[in-house]
Amino acid sequence: MSIRAVLFDLGDTLMYPLRNAWPEIISRGNLALTERLCQAGLDIECQHFHEQFNQRLDEYYRLRDVDMLETSTFLVLKELLAEKGCLDVPDAIIRQGLDGLYEVTQQNWALEADAIACLETLQAAGLRLGIVSNAGDNKDVFQLVEKFGIRPFFDFVLTSAVCGFRKPHQQIFDRALSHWGFSPSETVMVGDRLDADIQGAARMGIFSIWIRRRAHLLHMDGTLPGAVVEKLEEVPPIVFSLM
Repeated sequence: MSIRAVLFDLGDTLMYPLRNAWPEIISRGNLALTERLCQAGLDIECQHFHEQFNQRLDEYYRLRDVDMLETSTFLVLKELLAEKGCLDVPDAIIRQGLDGLYEVTQQNWALEADAIACLETLQAAGLRLGIVSNAGDNKDVFQLVEKFGIRPFFDFVLTSAVCGFRKPHQQIFDRALSHWGFSPSETVMVGDRLDADIQGAARMGIFSIWIRRRAHLLHMDGTLPGAVVEKLEEVPPIVFSLM
């Protein structure tokens, strides 16, 4: 095995939530989204649309966890607006609403204290780095990566919103590797989810490192990670041992 590249998950791997109160935070974000849409003059129920969108998001999240397909929150919102009679809404107005939502949720994310040192160490060793993130909105992810100042470390940031497939689907890993033309055996995957990151990598023949300090799914039958760490600072020595 000769490792040339490392793929990273983003949420709960490179960054973490300041508060684990996502339902309340997303509700506030949906209120901000609704306010912007109403300010834009859309004919919606301004007192209740945030609840309707929240319900539609819940349905979307449940479905995508089953079929591993990502249609994006943009399309979810556009379809809901059409059902409410708001047809042919300009993309810019839909984007304004989503920006209001993500301005709220982005405030709850913080960069892990050892993320920069880990990335610097790997990059200095000549390794290529990429991000593969399950996310419903591409712009949201790029704004977070820019906010934390880590974009220069990565050759690419690939989201399921752009790819159309969520980890552990093979398609998103294939697309990530195609950026370099590297084989699975030349790549390492670092992530917090056993079902998405570790299982997806294992199916591809990619060596996986499970970082479990923020992990929610602690047990899963079958697939085992290649290595287990608590902190990002533990990742470089493992990767170097595979080179």
